[in-house]
Amino acid sequence: MNKTQQGAYGEDLACDFLMKHGYKILERNFRIRGGEIDIIAIEDSTLVYVEVKTRSSNYFGFPEESVTPRKIKFLERSAKFYRNNRKSLNLPNAERIDVVSVDTSDIEPKIRHIKNITL
Repeated sequence: MNKTQQGAYGEDLACDFLMKHGYKILERNFRIRGGEIDIIAIEDSTLVYVEVKTRSSNYFGFPEESVTPRKIKFLERSAKFYRNNRKSLNLPNAERIDVVSVDTSDIEPKIRHIKNITL
């Protein structure tokens, strides 16, 4: 499996995980110049921007450890752009950024959900 396929697989697993936990998926792979949001969802009355990190080995650390302060800044900028361009959707006012970590190094993938990451 190449990196693109691995990333798509991880995002599929993350979407399934989030939906099983009551999230409503609004959009996937929202892109702007300089940033992308993997998953945009609603949990209760909160708009959630989700960064998905997938790794097939922990040789360089756990997947969530690759979310850097710089990446968080890009996510924040992309989230602001998303909200400004989706005003007609009547989105919840509360919002946060989460990370879903997908570790495929074992036979059964391990998923970790980290809510409300901040700098």
